[in-house]
Amino acid sequence: MPLKHKGSDSSAEPKKRKRVGFAEIDPGVEPEECIKIFLDLACTDLRLFTYASLTAVKNKDEVGATDSLCIKPIDLNQFFNVDEKIYGYKNLKVNVWLNLVSFHAYAEVTFENKSDRGKGITDLNPALRDIFGESLIAKEQFLQSFSTNRDYISSVIADGAGVTCNSLLNDADGSVIEVVQMKLHSPAVGLLYSRLFPLVLMLVDGGSAIKVTDPNWDIFLAVKKVQDPSGISIVTNVLGFATVYRFFHYPDSIRFRIGQILVLPQYQGQGYGQLLFDSVYSVALSENVYDVTVEDPSEYLQYLRTRIDTNRLLGFDPVKPAIDSVLLRLKEENLSKLSSKPSFIPPANLITLARQKLKINKKMFLACWEVLIYLSLDSGSKCMENFRACFSDHVKGIMVDKESTGGRKELIQVPNQYDPAFSFVVTWSPNSGELNNMNGDTNDQSAQEEQLTHLVAMRMEAIVKIATKILSLQKPR
Repeated sequence: MPLKHKGSDSSAEPKKRKRVGFAEIDPGVEPEECIKIFLDLACTDLRLFTYASLTAVKNKDEVGATDSLCIKPIDLNQFFNVDEKIYGYKNLKVNVWLNLVSFHAYAEVTFENKSDRGKGITDLNPALRDIFGESLIAKEQFLQSFSTNRDYISSVIADGAGVTCNSLLNDADGSVIEVVQMKLHSPAVGLLYSRLFPLVLMLVDGGSAIKVTDPNWDIFLAVKKVQDPSGISIVTNVLGFATVYRFFHYPDSIRFRIGQILVLPQYQGQGYGQLLFDSVYSVALSENVYDVTVEDPSEYLQYLRTRIDTNRLLGFDPVKPAIDSVLLRLKEENLSKLSSKPSFIPPANLITLARQKLKINKKMFLACWEVLIYLSLDSGSKCMENFRACFSDHVKGIMVDKESTGGRKELIQVPNQYDPAFSFVVTWSPNSGELNNMNGDTNDQSAQEEQLTHLVAMRMEAIVKIATKILSLQKPR
């Protein structure tokens, strides 16, 4: 058989090689880049809340408008399991509207196309359900909820107890601001909380659900009431809320612990957070509970609480003699040069008295005490210089003591012939060497000193910030 010689036909075109392409692996999209949450304010401006405005909101073009207040959630990634990203969509947009009349939610999902590009296609429904629960409804139901649930909040709080406190306000538009205390285990109240809870997930760092069937949970709901223009009924809107748990305190008292406190974004900065705090304290005093604490407060909440409690202590008569005693000591010359400086710890009986009369716990009182001293000093004076030196020495001493005496609880398994799963004892171990220095990585004393100095500066900055705010509020307008 004759062989075909290569190149025998010089005019033939060379064969083209087939190119094999590989689709790019889907990089995914961060939830915060494609999900927007809108608070639907069109129906909740109390001065415009009429049947005519409700009809206007039922217009589909207006309900889908994105000119409502848009909130920025803290972290939506936690609701998406695969790498905390969304996969399989091109130009994905998820707009969620929250009806502030009934706190129902509606989600509108749009995208150009979807396909599996190596990471699958994320099912959005479970994530949205994890955030909004049963309050997530279809568009037609959402449109109807503005009118069918117009009196929803009023009906829920009808059996609640109004809280009397000094900071209750009346607005210039004739509306009334009040706080209502209710039991969370009531079915209607528990349902309302379940609709409010998505705001906790989105706006409170580390926010988690509470067991609404537990009878020890109370909710304090700040609301705004105003008569509608027709004069037919009173319209009620939620401004914010706080949840409080009643812990048993040995031997025979109760301790209030604030679990969550949230003011809706459009009402923040108007004093409603303080109103909620004052209301909790008012009930604590009326029921003579042991004290009031806050569970794992954020940095801002701790600032707000310290400012509120410091202001309350300024009007507490037993504080003044103790502060005067501190001022006398601060007037001493060269106090800052002493090797061992006074710490100016408040008298123990004053701490007890503040707890009994104001329900301020010891830890909170000590934080306020530093601000109270600062408020009593003149900036630039010798007293201020001495205070800063003593404060620095006090803070560093606390941290060094914690380091040198640090210990921890340990569980040690022990033999048990009855139930091995429960065979352990709890022991307290002295300093195990884990706290040899501030950063845990080096014994460099200069680095430790630098960290201590930074900590002191931060604590002092917080004191100055609170004191400055208190003084600004005391100035006549």
